[in-house]
Amino acid sequence: MQMSTNEQDYGQDPLAVRDTNAYKAEYVHSFVELWDQLIDWDGRAESEGDFFIRTLKEHGAKKVLDVATGTGFHSVRLLRAGFDVTSADGSPNMLAKAFENARKRDHLLRTAQADWRWLNRDIHDYYDAVICLGNSFTHLHDENDRRKALAEFYATLRHDGILILDQRNYDALLDHKVEPSHDYYYCGDNVRATPEHVDDSLARFRYEFPGEQVFHLNMFPLRKRYVQRLLREVGFQRVTTYGDFQQTYRDEEPDFFIHVAEKRYVDGGEEE
Repeated sequence: MQMSTNEQDYGQDPLAVRDTNAYKAEYVHSFVELWDQLIDWDGRAESEGDFFIRTLKEHGAKKVLDVATGTGFHSVRLLRAGFDVTSADGSPNMLAKAFENARKRDHLLRTAQADWRWLNRDIHDYYDAVICLGNSFTHLHDENDRRKALAEFYATLRHDGILILDQRNYDALLDHKVEPSHDYYYCGDNVRATPEHVDDSLARFRYEFPGEQVFHLNMFPLRKRYVQRLLREVGFQRVTTYGDFQQTYRDEEPDFFIHVAEKRYVDGGEEE
């Protein structure tokens, strides 16, 4: 599959693109340049509050690997909060934008381009925490890729480290055909992110920006319990799941789920 430098090109059948390796080509430069309009850094910071900072501190984490840096939002927030952060992403366009965003805010990112499936080939260190945010894990279309990536995250964590991984509430989309509210994650005005096609093997989202600029992402619709099971099968001892930053929620309500997976051995580790 080839994509031009100016626009995305999925070929004759866009629904046929169910391939992990497509993610780099999906984030074309023009899409990346608009991405922060979708997030709205100030709106996102207000909606999530200090959830990630507080969670990391509660687990004693100081050294953090942000494996899905994107345009740098969480890396910059954690640097401001005093964490030692390494910022990784598989997309060179995203990394370049993240570095630029951080410099504008008087921070210098320590960056690395890395594919999660071979993370420890490019990242040669151990961390108190790995964060994989922004619905990024959904780019892995193959179960072997998902298991490999989680194993790589696990391997780069210290013995008592944690993984924080989020995902869109695909259960609601698959079962109830509920459109996401975007109250917490995508806070930009005049930007629309809507599901264009959803089945058990593909969630295709359409992103509309001012000026009739339209982009798409083809993602795998992860079910919550499936992700919890994978985390435990890879070796994480306890998985606590939050809905839009709340531990108590109804499954159909949250826009996003956030899984906090602990590596430390605990007696009777349960999914929560």
